[in-house]
Amino acid sequence: MRRRTQALFLSLVLFATCGATVGTAEGSDQVKRTSECQGDWLPATPTGPEIMAGEVEFLDLDPVKVAKDVNWRTDPYRNRSWSMVFHSLRWMGRLVADYENNGEKAYLDRATEIAKDWVEDNPLGSAKASSYAWQEHPIALRAPALLCLSKHVSASWLTSSLAEHAKMLSNPNLYEKGHNHGIDQDIALLGIGCRYKRDEWSNLAIKRLTETVKLDVDSQGVLREQAPRYAIYVHERLKVAMDNITACGRKVPGEIAKRWESLEGFIAYSTQPNGFMVPIGDGTADVRPVGYDQAVKTSGDHPAKTVRVFGNGYVYGRTAWDKPESAFYSIRFGPGLKYHGHEDHLGVTYYAQGRDLLVDVGFHSYENSAYRNWTMSPEAHNTPAVVGARFRGKTATTLSRSSIGQDRQSYRLTDKAYGVPRTRSVLVNHGEDVMAVLDTVPKGSQVRNVWHFAREFSTVSNSGGRVVVKDKAGWKATLVQISMPSCKPVSGLKVAKGQQSPYQGWVSPAYLQKEPAPAVVSPASDGPLLTVVVPGTDKPSVSCAGGKVSLETSQGSVSFRVNGADLS
Repeated sequence: MRRRTQALFLSLVLFATCGATVGTAEGSDQVKRTSECQGDWLPATPTGPEIMAGEVEFLDLDPVKVAKDVNWRTDPYRNRSWSMVFHSLRWMGRLVADYENNGEKAYLDRATEIAKDWVEDNPLGSAKASSYAWQEHPIALRAPALLCLSKHVSASWLTSSLAEHAKMLSNPNLYEKGHNHGIDQDIALLGIGCRYKRDEWSNLAIKRLTETVKLDVDSQGVLREQAPRYAIYVHERLKVAMDNITACGRKVPGEIAKRWESLEGFIAYSTQPNGFMVPIGDGTADVRPVGYDQAVKTSGDHPAKTVRVFGNGYVYGRTAWDKPESAFYSIRFGPGLKYHGHEDHLGVTYYAQGRDLLVDVGFHSYENSAYRNWTMSPEAHNTPAVVGARFRGKTATTLSRSSIGQDRQSYRLTDKAYGVPRTRSVLVNHGEDVMAVLDTVPKGSQVRNVWHFAREFSTVSNSGGRVVVKDKAGWKATLVQISMPSCKPVSGLKVAKGQQSPYQGWVSPAYLQKEPAPAVVSPASDGPLLTVVVPGTDKPSVSCAGGKVSLETSQGSVSFRVNGADLS
């Protein structure tokens, strides 16, 4: 099976512009290159020659043979994303764009055959149509491809289909307000309205888009969809929308431009020192944003802030910008789960000394499977649980305290996701790298937690309340668990790796991939449970006296205080 970096993400990112022709196709004096057909909305795969050979490849899955008379019920992988891309017809648009570039009439002819075949085989409201054909997102993605074709083909079946698409895109019952799908719908409707001078469609698209952006992107640039990598998609799509609005002779609403700019900072802060975005929610670990940090470095903060608290649910901290060896951490809180989020509240990630250490399990796919459901659960994140209590999904979490210094930050978070208060305090010390986490539940309840290490690590030892892991280079880190206030080591830590029933000890580094990785699962604890993660050493000395915890790291001495449910 062929693998291409970030294939899923690239297959979902679309660009479509509306406006005049942009030049003459190279090698042809007859074919005009149009803004409707050119641009990065075109998929990287399949290529024009592959389509002409009757082969399509989506989502980095193996290519599929497609007959001249296309079977629109083709569903080789039982994969909703594959079928959505298939019915988007962007691959047909690839042929039209290539025709503009190479002047090969056969490419345009085949694109016309594919589009006409789709229209004839998928009539709106008919049982003959594929179940994916008239879903809201394929409609929004297909309209720009048909619009592109209309720049070179004048046919009643095509204009009628575009009018039908506009009718569906205008339907308020199908509109996904405050969601990236809604943005795609508005871009599609604006494109048709602009192309055929239908002001009622263009006006509706701009009005809805303004409302959707204000709902989906807050003033800090946080996307309410709860997956930071979708912020890249929304940022790119809003640029397309703004360009289209301008090309149609309209003024871009100021609120759209302002929220678009705010996304850049959120994306930058969501990116780890190794250049990859932290995989929170439905976001794979192989997404590498490019250039967004410049928005932070040229903002009013000089030097750029190394810690940001985003009110809608994210804390990000790092020791420095532009240094791969910088430490980095994330903490989740805020509104309850929605859209592309996971049940990750109170969860943390930790990157230290140039390595992923504590990680989120990540995103596997959108398929309704036992593994997908587990990746969304609290057990797939570095979170605490109240033993024996029922988890209440979609519960909001409060960040009740934060103390942000240059070399040390601490936070306290709390919620009632298990019916009783659970409190987590997080302390991160920089220079002498340490992360300490204190989990507390009311008297009479018990707490346990789970810690997911990156797949590069293997377990060296597990004894006396300590788990030591190492990577292939021999670099080591230690996780220490202590029961407070007694300061006794916690016995009975378990390390799961590749466990199937129930799932535990896995990560998904990319779309449709999963690999075993060590996960430390604590036993039930009656009192506050203190977890200390020390990068770079397998022998940190840890001692307690009067609420003060002292330890030796690979870089020097560190101490902090435990006071009730707080760390400082």
